[in-house]
Amino acid sequence: MVDPLPAELEGTVAELAGALFAGMSAPVDVLRRIVELAVETVSGCDFAGILVAEAGGMATAAATAEVVVDLHRLQIEAQEGPCFDAVAMRTACSVTDLVTDRTWPPFAEGAVELGIRSVLAYPLTSAGLPSALNLYAELPAAFGATDRAHGLLLSIFAGLAMDAADSQARAERREEHLRAALRSRELIGQAQGILMERERITSDQAFALLRASSQHLNVKLREVARELVETGETPAAGG
Repeated sequence: MVDPLPAELEGTVAELAGALFAGMSAPVDVLRRIVELAVETVSGCDFAGILVAEAGGMATAAATAEVVVDLHRLQIEAQEGPCFDAVAMRTACSVTDLVTDRTWPPFAEGAVELGIRSVLAYPLTSAGLPSALNLYAELPAAFGATDRAHGLLLSIFAGLAMDAADSQARAERREEHLRAALRSRELIGQAQGILMERERITSDQAFALLRASSQHLNVKLREVARELVETGETPAAGG
């Protein structure tokens, strides 16, 4: 028989599941709530953040305090650290005390100066960009077994939120492409109508003239149509 979740964890699961699957929040808001919950419910955690890969490198997607952004920046500049290792090795990375752990000297030195001694980093189980949920503590050996289990649970939801954000972004891009295509179609139709009336030609002939002008001028068909609609000048089709 599976042991029931502690009441605190059960509440966390219920809140995040509702936010993700009941459409209560945008994915980016869910990420912010996850890092807030990490601080609120993981007893050893003082600060939390999510580091995600972007086109230009890694960046902070959510953070509970500015110090998290600084800790992420230390790893980005050094191109190494527990968060980078968690992403690269696809497994949790735990640091008991950065004063004695010299795995990443530049990061450890900078983190200790910022008052951080313990780190717990989880790769997000996301189909999208590589990313990690990172928990930071001011005390050494701050994270126990329960903390690690809770952090893993939060990282699972963070991965789901990242996937939701990626799906949302793709849907928005598709919608924008569709709107752009409809605008182009409307513009080309207006240009065809002008040519049909002015030149006493058919719709197909008007479209052929616009296409020939596009090829002759080496500009997109919608730009030729826009120029005609805005200026009233018949485009050059070449000889």
